[in-house]
Amino acid sequence: MPQPFRILSIDGGGIRGLIPALVLAELERRTGRAVADCFDLIAGTSTGGILALGLAVPGEGGRPRYSAQDLAGLYLKEGARIFDESLWRRLTNPMGLRAAKYPSDGLEGVLAQYFGEARLKEALVEVLVTAYDLEKRDAFFYRRRRARADVRYDVPMRVAARGTSAAPTYFEPLLVSWPGDRDVLVDGGVFANNPAMCAYAEARQGLGGSAEDILLVSLGTGIHTTPYRYEEAKGWGVAGWARPILDVIFDGVADTVDYQLRQLLPAGADGRPRYLRFQTDLDAGLSEMDDTSPEHLEGLQRAAEAILHRQAPAFEALVASL
Repeated sequence: MPQPFRILSIDGGGIRGLIPALVLAELERRTGRAVADCFDLIAGTSTGGILALGLAVPGEGGRPRYSAQDLAGLYLKEGARIFDESLWRRLTNPMGLRAAKYPSDGLEGVLAQYFGEARLKEALVEVLVTAYDLEKRDAFFYRRRRARADVRYDVPMRVAARGTSAAPTYFEPLLVSWPGDRDVLVDGGVFANNPAMCAYAEARQGLGGSAEDILLVSLGTGIHTTPYRYEEAKGWGVAGWARPILDVIFDGVADTVDYQLRQLLPAGADGRPRYLRFQTDLDAGLSEMDDTSPEHLEGLQRAAEAILHRQAPAFEALVASL
């Protein structure tokens, strides 16, 4: 039987990207293969975009530069550097009301360290990374196949990673200048925090896959379970909605895409899965995208373990299919 076109999609979620990174580390351990060898297309939004690019960046001998465990280490070792808010910034910019909550220096420094000057066209596997162009008011996708066809889109991977992770209110937008044009990019989570449907469309339209021969694996970064009460939300104005609206949009988009793909990609006639979603509820206090405390990171590691435990049959099926 011919092998299906294999897609990996990774949600956004800031520091919670540690969850899918650890799930993928276990996948590499169980299969004995790099993630880039297991999939034909890796898609990601925001922190998922950083992971997608990190898994595909070339290293020595044309092999992946990083394992999934290495990228889990990015969150554990570099999270505090990315989400670094000085006391002066907290005092002069309380709750990020005057400017982005965090300066971009830490994020850009980490991306430069991990990606160097590797370019998008050099990715070891097809990649799709989402962003949104504020000036053109349009969805924007960094794709390997586009970078190979048009030199204007062949940016350093660190630039694509910075554009996809420019979460509104957390980091300032990214300005990418071309001769005679420019892009002003923010986090693709504003329209596709779960980029699995974008990846499905890319596989069907741009890469020649058909619905019958697709295996799509979607990794979440945890579901918010803390409710927003009416008594609290009814008094919110613009400032009150600034952070909650991101949570609502991100969760709503992710759930909608999950529903759509469950309808579009049911199990095949032979019983083999064509769509697998790995996700977990988050305990109280674990939903923050920028909490890099040891306690929070430990909680995210437990969340990854919960996915592997609660969805063990689905994970076994995935390992077998790869």
